[in-house]
Amino acid sequence: MEHNNNGLENGIENLKNSKGLKKFAGIFNEFKEFISRGNVLDLAVGVIVGGAFTSIVNSLVDDILMPLVGTILFGINFKSLGFNIPWGNHPFINIGSFIQAIITFLLTALCVFFIVKIVNTVSHLGKKEEEPKEEPVVEPDIALLTEIRDLLAQQNANKNDNDKTTPIDLTK
Repeated sequence: MEHNNNGLENGIENLKNSKGLKKFAGIFNEFKEFISRGNVLDLAVGVIVGGAFTSIVNSLVDDILMPLVGTILFGINFKSLGFNIPWGNHPFINIGSFIQAIITFLLTALCVFFIVKIVNTVSHLGKKEEEPKEEPVVEPDIALLTEIRDLLAQQNANKNDNDKTTPIDLTK
């Protein structure tokens, strides 16, 4: 039994020539170019490192700072700090978790601030401060010639102003 591959070949040829496939290939190439740029890869690394950093700060807040703050505030356990609403199914409003989230955010922002400050300080150490450019030294004979030129130009300008006469009106 012979298989007729003309239908399959025609289908593949029609698919290659279709506008949709060309559009998809163009979008795919554009995406490939976008994803291979350095900025996107830097951003991906930053997100991954930021996620790891956030877990460290969360542990610092949850496991070290909040127990110390609770001890200072007469044994308050922030994880269970909250209240029940007296209607409905009596939901528990957990204020302690919210306070912990605020402290975590502030500590994360503080750490990022110090990291950026350190990086900026280190990057400025490698750069030399630009020294102010000194005025070029002009030799005395050149300075004298420049002064004479400027005086002559000023005299010519004054002379042209004095030569201007008002026209006489003969129609009167």
